[in-house]
Amino acid sequence: MATGTPLARPSAPADGVSTDTAVVRALRRLRVPQTQRNRELALLLFALVLNLAAVTLVDLGTGRTPGTDVALYGGLPVALALALHVVLRLRARDADPFVLPIATLLTGLGIAEIYRIDIARDHLGWDASSTRQLAWSALAIGGALALVLLLRNYRVLFRYTYLFGLAGVLLLLLPFVPGLGTNQNADVWVSVGGLFQFQPGELAKIALAIFFAGYLVRTRESLTSVGTRFLWMTWPRARELGPLLVIWLVSLGIIVLQRDLGTGLLLFGMFVAMLYVATGKTSWVLIGVVLAGGGAFLASRVLPYVGARFSNWLDAFNPDLINGSSYQLVQGIFGLAQGGLIGTGLGQGRPYLTPLSQSDYILPSLGEELGLVGVFAILCLYMVFASRGVRIGLAGQDDFGKLLATGLSFTIALQVFIMVGGVTRLIPLTGLTTPFLTAGGSSLISNWLIVALLLRISDAVRSRPRVVIG
Repeated sequence: MATGTPLARPSAPADGVSTDTAVVRALRRLRVPQTQRNRELALLLFALVLNLAAVTLVDLGTGRTPGTDVALYGGLPVALALALHVVLRLRARDADPFVLPIATLLTGLGIAEIYRIDIARDHLGWDASSTRQLAWSALAIGGALALVLLLRNYRVLFRYTYLFGLAGVLLLLLPFVPGLGTNQNADVWVSVGGLFQFQPGELAKIALAIFFAGYLVRTRESLTSVGTRFLWMTWPRARELGPLLVIWLVSLGIIVLQRDLGTGLLLFGMFVAMLYVATGKTSWVLIGVVLAGGGAFLASRVLPYVGARFSNWLDAFNPDLINGSSYQLVQGIFGLAQGGLIGTGLGQGRPYLTPLSQSDYILPSLGEELGLVGVFAILCLYMVFASRGVRIGLAGQDDFGKLLATGLSFTIALQVFIMVGGVTRLIPLTGLTTPFLTAGGSSLISNWLIVALLLRISDAVRSRPRVVIG
């Protein structure tokens, strides 16, 4: 074969950018159908129909003529969610398409039921819990929108692991600051100038979830080291129990000092779940269950208010309790029984007879008017929400995102279990809120911030290129 001038290499573009990079950029400019966002839009429109129908049925059931209240209470949450949807199309086009519609539908159902209770109690204007809930929902969805815009890469949170841990602890201690605490059953509320109150523990759970995720990523090697093999499981060594015992003591401190059984159980359960995801050891779960059960039993014997909750749980229909401490629990159970299988219909029950029916007992209120079928539908929405969050975490390639998404999703699921179990006498009542449904701004804001974090993590998981080994 004749030899001659060697073959010339393809010349690089004048701007110095490689051909492959130029092709990738050209492909990115192509208009690709946003399948995930189109699916999300369809689900949001479906949520709009259901929310408008719920408020309309409330008006008709209470003998009112549907008017502008239908568009206000039924349409405003979805309109705000559509604004967030537009932002996702522009900034996070690969985000999960189910998380936002589910949160929007649950928020709308909660507002509709709170609106129904306000009508029965003749509460109007700012005195109405539904009006305040509508304002809080606007603030919560606006906060989620801002977080999606500002948090371009969730991995930056990993740099501030210990700062978030400190912030979580300070938020839990905030009710003890003189002049900020309120004289209520539990020391979990903070009053700002007497204008409004909020529960810092709701924001603390997000800060502590970020701290737990970052901490476990840094220490998982030591926590997964070889331990003692017993009963077909590997048990950790005594020195590895330190972090779990510290969180357990913090949870007990919350129960003792703040008289808040729910938050203590929630934080401890979240840490145990994230610890299991980080290490894969079932023994951690068993140890966590034993510690939680032992702590609850000890608290019921030592602390009077925890003991009273256990007494109400075990003997709610005792004549000595039914007209006192267990009255609220029994009224909620009677309301669920009145609803039966298909409910009395929105606006046609009497959920307002139960104390705090718009907050702690929002689920029995919905159960009375929507029946067992409606309660199962709501629980299915929570199940799908939590499963999507877990799926987002398990699909991630970095440990921090996996732990954070799984921990936040488990927190929502555990909070629903504790609340539903409490009002149905499966477990003692703890006083936690039902995510997205309960009247109250602190819970709504924190839950919508969780939605924003899950959306950001899911977008990063789907858009990040996969590593292929060939």
